[in-house]
Amino acid sequence: MTNTRSIWAVVPAAGVGKRMQAERPKQYLELAGKTVLEHTLTRLLQAEIFTAISVAISIEDPYWSELTISKNEHVLTAPGGKERSDSVFSALQAISGRASEKDWVLVHDAARPCITAADIRLLIGSLQDDEIGGILALSSHDTLKNVEGGRIVGTLDRVHIWRALTPQMFRYGQLKQALEASAGNPAVTDEASALELLGFQPKIVEGRPDNIKITRPEDLPLAQFYLEQQQ
Repeated sequence: MTNTRSIWAVVPAAGVGKRMQAERPKQYLELAGKTVLEHTLTRLLQAEIFTAISVAISIEDPYWSELTISKNEHVLTAPGGKERSDSVFSALQAISGRASEKDWVLVHDAARPCITAADIRLLIGSLQDDEIGGILALSSHDTLKNVEGGRIVGTLDRVHIWRALTPQMFRYGQLKQALEASAGNPAVTDEASALELLGFQPKIVEGRPDNIKITRPEDLPLAQFYLEQQQ
């Protein structure tokens, strides 16, 4: 794949994963012999397309430095923030001396260990000439209900509903600007929503359904199944 611009990866990994109800953050839970985060970073490295991967880690994190992958020459460490957007911004700051405004940045969830190199390359190939960028996403196959007070008040048109995945791919300068402009806004739950608040319309690229995010305990065995099936 040819691209005259550098391509960077950012992984916000400072969360505590309360819904997992585990003794450690979910990115450090064991999955098929490694931590979730090791699987995620290994998949990104195997794509062999990133100049570097900037990982945002909590300053109180006792686990990161124990991982061999944290010493990889292509992996940089940045201080994590209170919110996801804070961590992403910090990870962008960590490469500020090396990345140019027009370079592409792919932000990927630490807890999505089943991402494939094929999907990464699909996203980049679909967006490398785009003016804005975009995200991997899945169309909705379920009937979706609008609910108020525990009662259905309407049915949404699922043709227009997509589930946002990661990576999400945007220009370095534009992404930094969007995150700065939306700092502290609770509506910003991913990078695309920060761009949307500036009036941009990111593109959708359909990804694989096995690119799941580990959020609850039952997601771990499902992720292990997907990893085994992908081999």
